[in-house]
Amino acid sequence: MQPLSLYNTLSRKKELFEPINAPYVGMYVCGPTVYNYVHLGNVRTFLTFDTLYRYLTFIGYKVRYVRNLTDVGHLVGDGDDGEDKIGRMAKLEKVEPMEIVQRFTNDFHTVMAQFNTISPSIEPTATGHMVEQIEAVQSLLEKGLAYESNGSVYFDIETYNQRGGNYGKLSGRILDDLLNETRELDGQSEKRNPLDFAIWKRAAPEHLMRWNSPWGAGFPGWHLECTCMSTKYLGKQFDIHGGGMDLKFPHHECEIAQGDGLTGHDPVRYWMHSNMLTVNGQKMSKSLGNSFLPAELFAGSHYLLEQPYSPMTVRFFMLQSHYRSTLDFSNEALKAAQKGYRRLANGLRVVKTLAYKADDAVSPSEDKQQDIRQAVQQFYEAMNDDLNTAVGIAQLFTLLKYINMIYLNQLQSATLGEEVFNLLKESFVSFMQDVLGLLEEGTDNQPVLEGLLALYREYKEQKQYDKVDQIRSYFKAQGLAIKDMKHQIDWAYEE
Repeated sequence: MQPLSLYNTLSRKKELFEPINAPYVGMYVCGPTVYNYVHLGNVRTFLTFDTLYRYLTFIGYKVRYVRNLTDVGHLVGDGDDGEDKIGRMAKLEKVEPMEIVQRFTNDFHTVMAQFNTISPSIEPTATGHMVEQIEAVQSLLEKGLAYESNGSVYFDIETYNQRGGNYGKLSGRILDDLLNETRELDGQSEKRNPLDFAIWKRAAPEHLMRWNSPWGAGFPGWHLECTCMSTKYLGKQFDIHGGGMDLKFPHHECEIAQGDGLTGHDPVRYWMHSNMLTVNGQKMSKSLGNSFLPAELFAGSHYLLEQPYSPMTVRFFMLQSHYRSTLDFSNEALKAAQKGYRRLANGLRVVKTLAYKADDAVSPSEDKQQDIRQAVQQFYEAMNDDLNTAVGIAQLFTLLKYINMIYLNQLQSATLGEEVFNLLKESFVSFMQDVLGLLEEGTDNQPVLEGLLALYREYKEQKQYDKVDQIRSYFKAQGLAIKDMKHQIDWAYEE
């Protein structure tokens, strides 16, 4: 069987996966900025790395999975100017910034539970690591790789490159071209170079989120938190850094420069990025009106959706495409995924009821045994080929064929022999549940339902009645009455 290979964005090719300190693996994934509800682009990224986490664990690695929460420093427009996204939302709603953080952190955790993702080993926050970030800024200043300007501190890209750095190597962008693109836009900037990025920003008087520092009251730059938290929990160099393709530049490019500047070598061995989502062939975006939230998918409440789709259907749908390929949402594709998922989920339910029945009058079929062994091996080979879940799922349908034949008495289990029968049963359950994270909905999705009920209470308290109705519609679409649930809830609300 071929060993595990992963596509490394840095080298632009698949590479044999060789951890720094096997069997231990350090994996860092950029988490959400908790200023709004988690969107489906985020979900795809987190499902991708949840699957990688599951598979690495399944084949014997001991993984420390770190996924951060950005609760300060991410500015509107992703640049070095403007308001903090969380602070802006807090001003609009006239609440404390940490109320915004808590609300959307809760929502994020609920959505991740609905999709049956495993919680990371560590989930650090930017505000919880202010000391480390201030120390990193001080270190970069002392090394001559940063400079202070009007109370803000910027990373000096020109100096970094003169000392042997290569800013732009992850995204493939050439420094001179980047300079030409940005020079005209720079104007009255306090930066020496338009490409220099903030590692500490001076806080204007009206800025809500601020901390004291040697350079005055301010807050850390968005890029800095990931460098500080990843290296704190995984070491100066670690195995895997993941995120969405939109983070490749400038966020991850800046992380490489910061990490290299602080330690003298690249911080990450394998950079991995999941691709974007489209809807009916168009980029998913709020401005086009084709962006929908997980809750809208589950309720079928968005105008582009013809019906509700369950969390496991959506998870299965996303896994049907390779994580590096563009994934297009359409009702036709989702309906097809729903049928495919239900077939596999039914097989998962059935296979758990099957027991081997010996029969001396039945001779094992070498062809059928070989077919099952080959499907199992090809599942591993697909996953070892840069986490190709699409090809892996195809092998599950081969195994499903034999499960259904035995269940319908079209094939005796003795035809497979006890060893291969057990291989069939154990592999199907493990591949479905442990590796792909697919559950039998209706029996194993109680955490999903309870999570939705918790969201319902929160939305009702906040008088977000459109969200209340979405969850209400989801339960109705699933044929669930309130009396069937563990928690009794009065669905009525006052307008």
